[in-house]
Amino acid sequence: MIDFPDYGEVAGAMGTLFFWGLIVTMILGLALGPRYIRSRERTKLYDLMRTAYENGQPVPPELIASLSREPIETVDPAAPYRGSGADHDLRRAVVLIAVGLGLGALGLLLGAGIGMASRLGGAITGGVIAGAGAIPAFIGLAYLLLYLAGRKAAPRP
Repeated sequence: MIDFPDYGEVAGAMGTLFFWGLIVTMILGLALGPRYIRSRERTKLYDLMRTAYENGQPVPPELIASLSREPIETVDPAAPYRGSGADHDLRRAVVLIAVGLGLGALGLLLGAGIGMASRLGGAITGGVIAGAGAIPAFIGLAYLLLYLAGRKAAPRP
């Protein structure tokens, strides 16, 4: 059991627990919130399809395609090119590399600012934040390699 001889230490521990609990709650909310919203939208679409079937009305193929996440076969061949998985890889790559560079710049500037007060603190802070920026940057580079490999393997129609 943890021994707290002073209530100031208890208050400090509670403040720390509250802070990290809030951070975890925010991260979980951002990660699970969109999934919950999509789940509610899918449920509404299922209810709409069931009502249409019960009333004998035809269900639009766009609705079925949105539920099954399959492309619609009634696409006009003369329509302009809509994009492929490779294009999405390029978009992801650009965004992730930009996030990584932004975090790297933030680490550099924070390290320089904190380094004015404490050289060691600035080096640690800047290094940690810039290192965290390397993660999305390298993931973005991997997506860029996937884009380049997919572009050479299958030319656009």
